[in-house]
Amino acid sequence: MEETLIKKAIAREASAIEALYDRFAPKFLGISYRYCGNREDAEDVLHDGFIKIIENLHKFKIRSDGSFEAWMKRIIVNTALNFLRDRAREKGFIDIDPIADKLDLREETEAFTHNELYLLIGQEKILELVCQLPTGYRMVFNMYVFEQFSHKEIAFQLQCTESTSKSQLSKARALLRTKLDQLIKINSKITYEKV
Repeated sequence: MEETLIKKAIAREASAIEALYDRFAPKFLGISYRYCGNREDAEDVLHDGFIKIIENLHKFKIRSDGSFEAWMKRIIVNTALNFLRDRAREKGFIDIDPIADKLDLREETEAFTHNELYLLIGQEKILELVCQLPTGYRMVFNMYVFEQFSHKEIAFQLQCTESTSKSQLSKARALLRTKLDQLIKINSKITYEKV
């Protein structure tokens, strides 16, 4: 079915393009939002990325189940990265900090599992915290954690060193941990007060 839909979209059949968009746009909007940090920019990235997907469909070769979605996801991520690079150039700087700050980079032992965090705080709140990270931290965090890029790949994509990528990831995790700890304390206090 996916192969038929792709062929119809390559032929520019409006119903096939619409079906692709309806099927994947919500997920890709979420990815765009994680990178951009706000809905307006995320919608721009989704729009531009989807246009690139449609324009390049003829280049896609089906390899296995899930390969089409992975191919499209890569285009969306690259579109988001290009969007953030262009935005940084307009501002005259790139928000990648090559010097390690003196943040508390404590051991990253997880006091809570992911499921417990979702129950305590909620997935939307965790996404909101990721989106509040400074741009450089957010880009590296997303690429490493969600896209599973290596530090070497991140360094190449962001035109920085591998040690800068590692530093940005450590600082992003430390900042998220601090914010999560604060939220957990607030939620615990609210729960305690209700009892």
